[in-house]
Amino acid sequence: MSQKAQSWTDRLEETLIASILGLMTVVTFANVVARYGFNSNILWAVEFTVFLFGWMVLLGASYAVKINAHLGVDAILNIVPPKARKTLGMISVTVCIIFSFLLLKGAWDYWANFANLPATTGRWFPTGFEEKFRGKGWYETDDVPMPAILGFMENLFNDGDEYEKLPRLLPYMVLPISMALLLFRFCQAGVKLWRGEISMLIVSHEAEDSVEDAAQYVKDN
Repeated sequence: MSQKAQSWTDRLEETLIASILGLMTVVTFANVVARYGFNSNILWAVEFTVFLFGWMVLLGASYAVKINAHLGVDAILNIVPPKARKTLGMISVTVCIIFSFLLLKGAWDYWANFANLPATTGRWFPTGFEEKFRGKGWYETDDVPMPAILGFMENLFNDGDEYEKLPRLLPYMVLPISMALLLFRFCQAGVKLWRGEISMLIVSHEAEDSVEDAAQYVKDN
């Protein structure tokens, strides 16, 4: 990926995550105003912000891998030679890839039936897809209203019946999407480690720097 394309995708992900956070803030603030200013309530606000929070956290996890922003313990990495550090890094990223693959399988299996799609077979690794399953495309959220613009989904997932609330397949969609992104980002990190472009998956000394900054702030004030 070129530097320009990578910068564009970075901005896209950052804008999406920031927009989700901003929307959460607006909806929560509006609900507070409605409750204490007008003795009313936005019924769907809490459930909606919970879904948004889930999207923000799960998408943010994969983005943090991309920009090498996750915190970790580097005590051992700092005392071993570069060759051993690279070996330990490759072992770590391999474990992360396997773990994120398992998360992706679980995420797909949980979400698939809500979209009238088959889950995978196999306890740990997928061995195929279910031949028989009960579609749950009709399953709605508790309070979030169904936007009119999404009316086309009724024919696709609900046999033409009208949705009164937002179908759960939409907010739950972040599960397979975010886990696929997480797997992809760890694969990218593995390639960078192998090429020597990065030396570890974590942010080195970030926690120590934060403690030192806090200590300096206390001392100055």
